Amino acid sequence: MEAILYVSHGSRIAAARDEAARFVERCKTTLDIPIQELCFVELAEPDIVTGIDRCVAQGATRVIVIPLLLLSAGHAKHDIPAALERAKRRHPSLEIACGTPFGVHETMIDIIIDRISEQATPLDDKSMILLIGRGSSDPDTKRDIAAIARRLKEKTNVPHVDVCFLAAIRPTLDEGLKQANSSTYRRVFVVPYLLFTGVLMKTIERKLQALPISSQQWHLCSYLGYHPQLVTLIREQVSLLAKKGA
Repeated sequence: MEAILYVSHGSRIAAARDEAARFVERCKTTLDIPIQELCFVELAEPDIVTGIDRCVAQGATRVIVIPLLLLSAGHAKHDIPAALERAKRRHPSLEIACGTPFGVHETMIDIIIDRISEQATPLDDKSMILLIGRGSSDPDTKRDIAAIARRLKEKTNVPHVDVCFLAAIRPTLDEGLKQANSSTYRRVFVVPYLLFTGVLMKTIERKLQALPISSQQWHLCSYLGYHPQLVTLIREQVSLLAKKGA
């Protein structure tokens, strides 16, 4: 019997965990697979091994693992595979097929544009976008965010898209805000490239509030969230991994 195990990043913030749970409930209704469970990489329960245990307890013989992660970094490359290896030792006969984070995908660009369009003021030739990534010591993170920024610029025709990061990589959030603040662009659209609410989103809000008063207009867009279009990407991954196991 087949199962799906959704792997969320995890957070100490209850609202973030609730967002993940609500998104998984939406996914469940679109996929005809009898066993579907949610687990977390860190900071929340159940963990990945427990998630696998729960699938097996319900009769699963094959588990499709879907990382609910934006980019491939330490969690996707190391933490999830290590946890799945531990689970495999507990259940030697279990087949496990693991998907990939959402990555640099056209749908992700569309979601960013959707979040920007929620602002009352539209983009124009006097606007710039500041894309804020979580950050990671993995070099692929900086490369992927840069690729997303390039595609975002192409698709919106905005004059400039800059990037900064909340941790581990430069430019930092402070540096990104300073650069945007000293630019000649009249409107700065700040886009948190985050999947859920939490401490990092609060940090961005606090930094923006501390900016000196100027003639610039700052527009803080919503974090990406578990956007409905992500359901389509998950369905595609599940279909592909299911065919490989057929």
